[in-house]
Amino acid sequence: MQINITDVLSCEQKRMEWTAPVELEAFVSALGTFPLREKSPCRLTVTNLGDDRLRVEGMAELTVVIPCDRCLEEVKTRLELTFDRELLVRPAGEDGMTGLDCQASGREDPQEDSPDDTEFIFGYNLDVDELVYSEMLMNWPMKTLCSESCKGICRKCGANLNHGPCGCDTVELDPRMAAILDIFNTVNEEV
Repeated sequence: MQINITDVLSCEQKRMEWTAPVELEAFVSALGTFPLREKSPCRLTVTNLGDDRLRVEGMAELTVVIPCDRCLEEVKTRLELTFDRELLVRPAGEDGMTGLDCQASGREDPQEDSPDDTEFIFGYNLDVDELVYSEMLMNWPMKTLCSESCKGICRKCGANLNHGPCGCDTVELDPRMAAILDIFNTVNEEV
């Protein structure tokens, strides 16, 4: 969903609030595709700070299905996104862009282009789904476990060890002794 922010840009210190539905069905990244099971509407506040600056604040709550990092079982993971971004807004330049050219503030060189920081503003519209996607990317959990005591999967057969032992030989020998084991196995086969 796109929200027109023209009214906010028309007057300094103007502040507007919106509640917009999150229309994303899945989070797609280089890590894979992760379906969204539950989504609360995104509450947004956009404020014109003057001096060509905007503040975008908001929050959304999402439940994403992520595989456990140990056993690969699906885990419903709740993401509570709270964001507060300050953007530098300036009229479009001679490059043919229409609307606004925005970049995140707080950089050493505020004139440096940073398109990754403002993928959610197109012209005079704020794309709610792109903003939520950007926040999900920054708040993605480093590790997801179904439980702290997750046993993972068997390295040999791939069975989920949380459901019980798989029956594979789990004895791990010192790699320096592997040559001796091969000799014993060869002798046993000959007999």
